[in-house]
Formats: sequence, C-alpha cells, structure tokens
Amino acid sequence: MTATDQPDPAPRPLDHLTAMGATDAMALVDRAGALDYTGLERAVGALARALQGRGLAKGARVASWLAKTRLASLLPLACARAGLVHVPINPLLKRAQTAHILADSGAELLIAGAGRAQTLEASDRPAGCALLIEDEAGAASLAAQDGLPPSAADPADLAAILYTSGSTGRPKGVMLSNANLWLGAVSVAHYLRLTAEDRTLCVLPFSFDYGQNQLLSTWAAGASAYPLDYLTARDVIRAVDKHGITTLAGVPPLWIQLAEAEWPEETAARLRRLTNSGGRLPVSLVRRLRTLFPAADLYSMYGLTEAFRSTFLDPALVDAHPESIGRAIPFAEVMVVRLDGGLAGVGEAGELVHAGPLVAQGYWQDYERTAQRFRPAPAFSEYGGMAVWSGDTVTRDEGGLLRFVGRDDEMIKTSGNRVSPTEVEEAAIATGAVAEAVAIGVPDDRLGEAILLVIRGDQAGEGALRDALKRELPNFMQPREIVWRAELPRNANGKVDRAGLKAELTS
Repeated sequence: MTATDQPDPAPRPLDHLTAMGATDAMALVDRAGALDYTGLERAVGALARALQGRGLAKGARVASWLAKTRLASLLPLACARAGLVHVPINPLLKRAQTAHILADSGAELLIAGAGRAQTLEASDRPAGCALLIEDEAGAASLAAQDGLPPSAADPADLAAILYTSGSTGRPKGVMLSNANLWLGAVSVAHYLRLTAEDRTLCVLPFSFDYGQNQLLSTWAAGASAYPLDYLTARDVIRAVDKHGITTLAGVPPLWIQLAEAEWPEETAARLRRLTNSGGRLPVSLVRRLRTLFPAADLYSMYGLTEAFRSTFLDPALVDAHPESIGRAIPFAEVMVVRLDGGLAGVGEAGELVHAGPLVAQGYWQDYERTAQRFRPAPAFSEYGGMAVWSGDTVTRDEGGLLRFVGRDDEMIKTSGNRVSPTEVEEAAIATGAVAEAVAIGVPDDRLGEAILLVIRGDQAGEGALRDALKRELPNFMQPREIVWRAELPRNANGKVDRAGLKAELTS
C-alpha cells in the first residue's frame, strides 16, 4: 500500500483480514512462537470452530479478560468468524468493573486466566455465563483440524462491544460492526503507509480501539505484529532492538517514559513510525521525540471510540504545527459545528462532529445516552446519516488543520484512559470512610490529567480510604491527591458545584 494509493472503501467481514498478507510472511510473533499468514488463518478458523462448538447462538457475547496472549490476539477475528460478539475487558480492571461489564453485556462466555478468574465471585458472572480458563483450554481451542472457513457475514453485523467510561455512571459499551473495524484497519494502514516489511510492537491494551487496531491495521497491510506486556520503558526498548520493530503506538504517559529513557542510537534508528492518541502531546515532548527518533515519522492523532478515529497530522507538518490534531482520516468526515448548527468559520470554535462509515452503532442497550451522542449529521455533511457529536471543542485554521481546544464534558483523560468521575466517587463512598466525594481532572505534564479527589469527611480516615481504593480501582483510577473539606460548594439546585470546585483547585 503506497502513499498515493486510495484505500478500497468496500467493507468486508472482519475475519477476512487473515488473507491480507503473503502466506510466508510473519503475521504474529508472541511468546507462543510465530504464525505466518497461513498459520494465522488456520488458528483463527480453529478458534472459531471451538467457540461455535460451545453451542453459542449467533450474536452471543464472548468476553475476554486477558493479557496479550495468543488467544487475546486471535479472538477479535475468531469471534467475528463464528458470528459472535467480542467483549474485550481491560486486564488492568478489577473485580467490580469486570462484573459490571459482564452483567451489562449479558456475556454468555468469559475467557480469562486462572489468576484473574479467581478474583471473581460466582455472582459476578451473569446467569448462564460459562467460564473458560485460558491456561487450561487455550491450546486445545487452537488445535481443531477442521476450522471454520472465512465467514460470509454482513459487514453491518455487530462484531465487538468496547467499553469506555461515560461522563456519568458506569462504563458504556460502544457497538462496533465488522465494517467499522475493517474500514478502521484499512484506513490506518493506508495513512500510516504500512507495508508488508513493517513490524508493529503492540504495547497498548487490546480492549482499547486504538490498542486493538495495532493488530488489525498491521494485518490489513500484511505486516507483522509483536504483542508485548511491558513493565518498564526498558522492556519496550529491548523489544524494539530484539525484533527490529519499525512501528510503535503509544499514549502520552508512555511517550514521556520513553523520551526519558536511555536509547542506544542504533535501536532508536530502527523505528520508522511513531503514533500517538489518547491525549495531546505537549510541544516540548514532540520536540524531544523528533530529536530522539530522527528517522521516524511522528503521527499525532485524535479519536474517540464512538467514531474510532477522527484525524491525523501528516508527519511533514509536525515541526511547523506541533499543536495540531490534523485533518480527517480516510473514510471519516469531521466538521466544526457552531452552537446554532452552522459550519464554523476559520478560527471559530465549535464542536467536532464526526460522520461516515467509521461511526459506531451506538451504546449497547443504552438508548438515552445513544440519543445524546449519536444524532443526525448537520445538513451540510457530505456523508449525512448518523453522526457522533463529540462534545469536544476545536478550531480550524486557514489550511484546514484542526486544533483541540477543550473537552465539554467532565470526563477525566489520564494515562490515555477515559475515566468517569462518578466511578471513582462511588468507589470512595462505598468504603464508608467518606460522606461525599467529587473527582476532577487537573492538568498533569506526565498523565495529561491527574485525578484529584475532593472529600467531605474526616481526614483521619485517609489511610483506610487509600487502601480501599487501591484494592477496588486499577492504578490509572487512583487519585494523585485527596483534598478534605468540611463542606462542598453547591449551586442553586443544591448540587455540588463541580465547575466552581475545579476552577478553584486549578487556578
């Protein structure tokens, strides 16, 4: 796929990605060994047959709570081939969040490692939800000799539900079709100029659309994917050197770690492509990455799970416009819309609205929030149809480049994760150590935003509160600071004045 080619807009069933590479090229290299594209096709077919053999009806939800194992890498394609809906769960989540996702999705099968499965109680799985322990059944699931052939599924069929936090309440499931995931893979492979010679180090969780796309876009280009669960920046550096990695995707906190690490010059020179999403890169970090990796193109991107990806900045423009989020990716239409519904002019702030075939199908069994976020496209839209109204404010310059201004909702974006304040607050109140809690995001150079938890209660209980939060919430949801107050500010309706509190604590 060259820079001058136009990607094929015709969507196909997701599992057809196994046919995108040369049969003798490596598709997947992991702890279990290496699979060429013939082996990838065979393994996906075998796993699809094993899933089908469990008697699951078409459209049944299959949840996975896994590290980056072979099963985790193959499940997106195998579930699609078997006519099932994949529900990947972030391996960093703990029991309460996982139980919510299982119940909300109505999962009929959970695939997890023994260690994670042991943290769940019997009531955490919905009635009728079977448990498959990966450690015991993983190899057998890939051993079928009569695997399912590539599917003839309708590209509009639901293929996955990816859970992402909402501005209020618990995580909501974004419904993605075969077409959404197929076209997203083709689009990214095209604008990143991936080729069959590329090697992608997959360090982001596969439960994220951006993390999952590391695999899918790599396979769409016929290239090689190398999944990695890492602990330190040094682990990433060693993997880049060992495998001759050319492509690395990250979020701002990871790029900060990597920029501060010691890179052998010859290892840094191996990288040809760096991509960022999940938050804006500070200009100083952009400069540092350009110096540290002079042979690599740097792609700054903006997106949201509901629309997969919206924009990317051409690497040729990064030095001159390091603050920009660029222009629309292939298959996406992005518009800047004024409050009155008109198209915003140059330099005029407006809401970023996303239309086109990458727009998701809405939120799983959540019609109210679907109606809030998914609304008809503006009259001037080229694609028309249903659009995602992001709630994010942007501006457009004379050259058509977009710049992110701010987030209208109360979401906290930290370490590349979207965190619901309500989820953190509920966990704090559930400890019994506090009367009221308000979680807000405050600027942080390393995290993008850090969580500041404001508590009405007795500070003597802080130790117990922190211990409880460490047990119940993943690391990225832990507050950086806890502020104790005798009373919380309230508005005229008697509700906590979040906006005033945030303004006070960030001024």
